[in-house]
Amino acid sequence: MKKILVVTGTRAEYGLLYWTMKEIQKDKDLQLQLIVTGSHLSEEYGYTVEQIKKDGFKIDEEIDMLIESNKKSAIVKSMGLEMIQMAQAFDRLKPDILLILGDRYETFVAATCAMMMNVAIAHMNGGESTEGAIDEQIRHAITKMAHIHFAGAEYYRERIIKMGEESWRVHNVGQAGIENIKRLRLLTKTELEYELGIKLDKKVFLITYHPVTLGVQDIENQMENLLKAISEFDAKYIFTYPNADYGNKIIIDKINEFRQNHDNVYVFYSLGQVKYLSLMKYTDVMIGNSSSGIIESPSFKLPVVNIGDRQKGRLRNKNIIDVGNNEIEIIEGINKALYNKQFINSLNDLENVYGDGTTSEKVVKILKTIEINEKLLHKKLDY
Repeated sequence: MKKILVVTGTRAEYGLLYWTMKEIQKDKDLQLQLIVTGSHLSEEYGYTVEQIKKDGFKIDEEIDMLIESNKKSAIVKSMGLEMIQMAQAFDRLKPDILLILGDRYETFVAATCAMMMNVAIAHMNGGESTEGAIDEQIRHAITKMAHIHFAGAEYYRERIIKMGEESWRVHNVGQAGIENIKRLRLLTKTELEYELGIKLDKKVFLITYHPVTLGVQDIENQMENLLKAISEFDAKYIFTYPNADYGNKIIIDKINEFRQNHDNVYVFYSLGQVKYLSLMKYTDVMIGNSSSGIIESPSFKLPVVNIGDRQKGRLRNKNIIDVGNNEIEIIEGINKALYNKQFINSLNDLENVYGDGTTSEKVVKILKTIEINEKLLHKKLDY
């Protein structure tokens, strides 16, 4: 039986891995191993490890590694703590394949351990680009470590090959986030209002803003501009917490200050996939710089005001309104999303470029059939 080790460090990443983990779990030829780390184990971020357990997954190792500090060095120290514990976990679990998704530093540590311990690495969502975030370097570094690539679109598959990866290693499986929309039973408006404790009786703004890790010196000013802009509108403001990156404390403090001075402000550590996607269904406009605004939102024909450079380089659907970090541009973007009839009507025939929602089936089929041999483990540049 082939042992597939999944490592997850954030709520968003887990949501994308969920169906693939379920498919591995029920396959008689595969054994799911699971390491949970990062913000999953933080009370400040909702202690989402409990949700993973409720979802029916057995956790083989919990690696507590977050050092809370406003210094950039805190993340580097956290990575060091994770590396030591991760190596011990690999020794104990002896996985055949490490399956990871994306571009987080928690994931980078897991990939480094696997590479040094000669464990095959399967990487989901490689080949993408986010020029405003350090994720860009991490993602491409993992691509060069990985032995199997699961790209989220054909354009990204081609980019991975252009990076020198042999074409037989690279597979277009679509974006995992689309599968959540296809397979989860989303809540009705009445159910969602009950779950959130919010009456959705006026315009709804869903706001998720993460630190731009290559430009955090401006984060305070960026948040002030965002909050000034949205306060120009009569709406229900629903915020979700930012990632556990350097600069997140500034964002959280600004949101809490805004909540104290304004009505109709609601803040959630983590909504979970069902509530988050259901909220996207009933939201009037999504605002911020989250990847969910780029990838999942088109499936709901949801207008998105995408702020700044964090998602620069990703494939775009026509529901995305790109704006700068200044107050005027954000206001103009929101007005377009809410009131520009030509723009709104253009979304009626929108089809998401990120796949058909069958990612987990494709991934598991490849994991089952691929042979772990010298050809797989000995990589070479293919130009």
